[in-house]
Amino acid sequence: MSTSRRKFLKLSAIAGGTVGLNLMPGASIFSENVYGLGSRSKAVKPLRILILGGPGFTGPFQVKYALSRGHQVTVFNRGKTHPGELPKEAEQLIGDRNGKLDALKGRTWDVCIDIPTSIPVWVRDAAQILKGNVDRYVFISTISVYSDTSKPGMDETAPLAKYVGADAMKETQKTLRDSNFALYGPLKALSEAEAEKWFPGKALIIRPGLIVGPGDETDRFTYWPVRVARGGEVLAPGNPSDPVQFIDARDLAEWNIRMVEQGTTGVFNATGPKSKLTVGEMLDGIKKATKSNARFTWADADFLAAQKVSPWSDMPVWVPPRGDEAGFELISIKKALAKGLSFRSLGDTTQATLEWFRKQTPERQAKLRAGITAEREAEVLAAWHSQKK
Repeated sequence: MSTSRRKFLKLSAIAGGTVGLNLMPGASIFSENVYGLGSRSKAVKPLRILILGGPGFTGPFQVKYALSRGHQVTVFNRGKTHPGELPKEAEQLIGDRNGKLDALKGRTWDVCIDIPTSIPVWVRDAAQILKGNVDRYVFISTISVYSDTSKPGMDETAPLAKYVGADAMKETQKTLRDSNFALYGPLKALSEAEAEKWFPGKALIIRPGLIVGPGDETDRFTYWPVRVARGGEVLAPGNPSDPVQFIDARDLAEWNIRMVEQGTTGVFNATGPKSKLTVGEMLDGIKKATKSNARFTWADADFLAAQKVSPWSDMPVWVPPRGDEAGFELISIKKALAKGLSFRSLGDTTQATLEWFRKQTPERQAKLRAGITAEREAEVLAAWHSQKK
């Protein structure tokens, strides 16, 4: 795993369920005219759904969509991240995954969806209470559980990252951070194993790729709509034919709920789009959606490396398809597609992301959390043109 991508896992881990949406007063993640949830038809059988987490990135979309489908939703979290933001129809239980789980005792649900977990002790402790009181357990994992991303087309049977510490059950969020998130993949893999241990034959494991769209506080992907919309000469990474993969948070959330409705179990990669997308096609699609006059200057991976421009962080979404990362952006999603995973258009994701971002405070908009700065981009472009003279 590249250093830049490992560092960026910090943002991935946080965005999975614990970062708030930092909406301006009066702005809601549930503005349907902006964030367009999918099908509103009712489910055949209403379910009682417990969501561990809820107020982070994908959680609100899952809550809203589940309610729209006629399900009863209970969320369990600390109540500190944007209290009152979730719909009033959702029951709120207050607690903490670090030992304060009493609110879960003596209750029954049809299914539990575990969104924010990155350490296996959280799964174990919740499962000890929920076993026998929940029929199925859904664990939201990550494609970072795989030990080898050098082979294109990797599916759910690929080897997983191994934990080499002393005791996985003693790992904490602090030790995860202290490892510079090198433990992220191995601990997620062990968390999956805990879910399957406590709910044998009744666990659903979802392994998302890069999650993007409105509400993403890490600005993964967001950098590109913002930068392309600004126009002018844009530094573009690598070769236009390099592959990229990502999934809109709304598509992931809605598919998760539909999988719950189907009673599906097993392990599924969940990224997109349906067919291969190149970074060139991505940037052209963003340009079209933003009606921009942007001009892309493509700088190869070796030049960017020499300029200390990092893939995935300085140039979000993109990773050079070579060496240990040759298959990172070519994960197989055939199994998920067969179960109905579907995708919004790139234009929809682009426009919704921009609309959300432009509702943030001026201070928030002034400093993107991913992507190269305008000043540094200008320096790199000048260096690129200089060597071509």
